[in-house]
Amino acid sequence: MKNVNFYFFEFALNSILRQKTKNIFIFTLFTILIFLVASIFEISNGLKKELLTTVNSLPEITIQNTQAGKIIDIEESKINEILQINGISSANGRVWGYYYFAPKNLYFTIVGIDQFEQQAKNNFEILTKQYDFNKMQNEMIVGNGILKILNENYYREYFNFIKPNGEIKQVNIIGSFDRETTLQTNDIILMSKDLAYEIFGINQTMVTDIVVDVKNIEEIDTVALKIKEIFPNYKVTTREDLKRSYEEMFNYKGGLFLALFIVCLFSFFMIIYDRSSGLNNEEKREIGILKAVGWSTNNILKWKFYESTIISITAFLFGFILSFLYVYILEAPLLKNLFLGFNTMKPEFSIPFELNLSLMATIFFICIPIYIAATIFPSWRASVADADEVLR
Repeated sequence: MKNVNFYFFEFALNSILRQKTKNIFIFTLFTILIFLVASIFEISNGLKKELLTTVNSLPEITIQNTQAGKIIDIEESKINEILQINGISSANGRVWGYYYFAPKNLYFTIVGIDQFEQQAKNNFEILTKQYDFNKMQNEMIVGNGILKILNENYYREYFNFIKPNGEIKQVNIIGSFDRETTLQTNDIILMSKDLAYEIFGINQTMVTDIVVDVKNIEEIDTVALKIKEIFPNYKVTTREDLKRSYEEMFNYKGGLFLALFIVCLFSFFMIIYDRSSGLNNEEKREIGILKAVGWSTNNILKWKFYESTIISITAFLFGFILSFLYVYILEAPLLKNLFLGFNTMKPEFSIPFELNLSLMATIFFICIPIYIAATIFPSWRASVADADEVLR
């Protein structure tokens, strides 16, 4: 039985080589489709995983002051009033903002750090163990994207900030973030809170916003509602609110991926239509000859099964191997930019490797059985006819 199956396999392989032009075209197109679909989902899943990691590192509740729809500073004394609300474990005022960098027409995010306060991100908490921000008078730590931009503009050791009163403030660059955190820290500058006050020209009795931690995570929405009732003009945003807004942005950009997927799916079904619409004259003649020399319908279907399986499985494996190389080795140029954008400050980070077996199984069962069936069906119609009728 093994020898018989090997004979059919060898015959199918020779049949593929006899019609190599047509089969190479089908194999190439099939490989490209698998490659695109696999790459799209690998990038999408990787970025979504990074997005959720970023959201989970954000504060549980963020409070901002608004006036005429514009975000303004909050009096630091309001923190004590907020701490009186039941359920709140801690509240800290943050000093941060955007600094415009004219040569590249982009904004840096400056965050002031107090060594003894609870930090809004885990990455910041780690850095407070490496650096004493309260002793950093004219020093800063920058994200990798900012470091690259500053180096390109010949700011290798320091940068000159222009304060609101027009004075120049020289700040030394003493470090940068770990590359593994690039997606979250690419455009961020960390410095002491006092230095941030000076660069932005903010009164030291004010803060940019207030971040709150809640004792029981089940009560976050309840605490947020209490804050809103006491301070009706404040904008109160929970971590879940930010998560929903990020997901909406992700789903919007995911529509671009969906469009690519639909194009790939349409192209695949064009192949299926071509295969299922009938055999060409050469294929019909070959089946007629095989029936004339004694091949049964079952033998012909087995031959066609092996032939379509060899093409589809090989294309499937090649497509997935190419997608792994493209996404995880080459870091998905062009396709990744559909999510991150093409701007100068886009984060240069590696998509986390993940062997998604369910994704591979889904693509396999969508594509392979349908292609095999589309190949076998017209062969079956030709094989059940009389040999002389097929040859005519």
